[in-house]
Parts: sequence; C-alpha cells; structure tokens
Amino acid sequence: MIKINNITKLSMLIIILALGIFLAGCGSNKNKETGNAVAVGGENDLVIHRSNSCGCCTVYAGYMLKQDDLGVEVMEMSEVDSVKKDYGVPSALQSCHTSILGNYFIEGHVPVEAIRKLMTEKPDIKGIALPGMPSGAPGMTGGKSGDLVVYAVKKDGSYEPYMTF
Repeated sequence: MIKINNITKLSMLIIILALGIFLAGCGSNKNKETGNAVAVGGENDLVIHRSNSCGCCTVYAGYMLKQDDLGVEVMEMSEVDSVKKDYGVPSALQSCHTSILGNYFIEGHVPVEAIRKLMTEKPDIKGIALPGMPSGAPGMTGGKSGDLVVYAVKKDGSYEPYMTF
C-alpha cells in the first residue's frame, strides 16, 4: 500500500486546481485567429462563420475585430452552406462567409458602414449581402473596379439595393 503524506496531498491539490483553472480558460470565448477575448451574446455581437481554408475570410475577420462597437467571434467550419441555408441567403447573393448579427445575416465582405446602418435602422429584413468576392471590398485585395452594392434581403427572399460604396 502506498502512503501519501500531507505535503504530497497538498501538491496534488495544487496541481488539480491549476489544471481546473487552465481548462476553464480553454472554454472561454476567444477568437481563434487573434486570441482576443470577445463579448458575444449582445445585440452588437457579430459571429462570422467561415471556412477554415479561406484566407480572405481571415483578413475580413481582422477588419471586423478592429471595430470598437462590435463584439466579434469567428467560427471556423469545414463548410458554411448550412448557415446560409438556415438563414435564407439567396444563392445569387452568396459569398465565402456568412456572419450573424442578432436575427440578421450579413453575407460576404460587407463594409462596416452597412452593418452600422443595419444596427441603427433595424429594418424588417432577413439580412444584407455583398455577393461574390469583389476586389476592393474589406478583406479583398486590389482596388475597386466599380461600385460595391450591398443588397437588403426581404423576408420573402427578394432583394433590393441597400447601400452603395
């Protein structure tokens, strides 16, 4: 039989407590790309669902993390089609990542100004979208070759221009 003295018991207790504190920290809400803590759960919290293999999504997430008025969480996924389907993103407006802000979806490389307008006006729509991966949009390289049109997607699935950059 092995006898354990009080010093060994104390050492084991300290190790167990330290491990518990470490494991509790691993479950915290931290951004995978930056390690920055994020506040998620409020009306100004943006959850970006992105493919774990997309580089421009990483750049877009970095752009959004610089915004002081948003809590941002990045969810890396093997595919984001299920999120697009769940929120009713029209196939003609799809891009490489889908963000969720409250009950709204934000599809693609939407500039923060359009997101702020959405947060302020709170229109009765499903969400907003900047289709494709246009050059010059936040997170995309190159200069703009024309206007960037962000569309509002209505509850019936139809859409119309919401904001132009």
